[in-house]
Amino acid sequence: MAKPGRLTAKPLALMMGDVLTAAYAKQGFAARELVTRWPEIAGRDIAEHAQPLKMQWPRPVEGQPQEPATLILRVEGPMALEIQHSSDVILERVNRFFGWHAVGKLALRQGPLLRPPVKRRPAPPDAKTVAKVASTLTAIEDDALRDALARLGAAIKRN
Repeated sequence: MAKPGRLTAKPLALMMGDVLTAAYAKQGFAARELVTRWPEIAGRDIAEHAQPLKMQWPRPVEGQPQEPATLILRVEGPMALEIQHSSDVILERVNRFFGWHAVGKLALRQGPLLRPPVKRRPAPPDAKTVAKVASTLTAIEDDALRDALARLGAAIKRN
């Protein structure tokens, strides 16, 4: 009887790659990296106020070279004018990323940006609770370890 082959877990990124590529392709993105690496491509100052929505490619005309696409950006309301003035810089950076003249113009759509939720750090535990927990840790000789365990115990009690 033969042994079954070794089972290995596949990274989620490999399994989702085809699904994500198809979803981005529906929005006209030749490469999903334009969306996932947008802050690196456009620069942090632009990426804070604008996000790529989709790319619109003109229909090819038989016998003519492919026309460059229009990159549609979602822009926060008051920054639309500033982004519009920076359109040449954005086009240059995007085309440099692609390595060819893929995008010929920008179209702006005003609206709120989709941002990931900001994770807040919890407040440190109360000093009285830390002292109370530390008093129960007399068997631990190392002061730094005792203090760390006291803070941990107080945080656990709080939650």
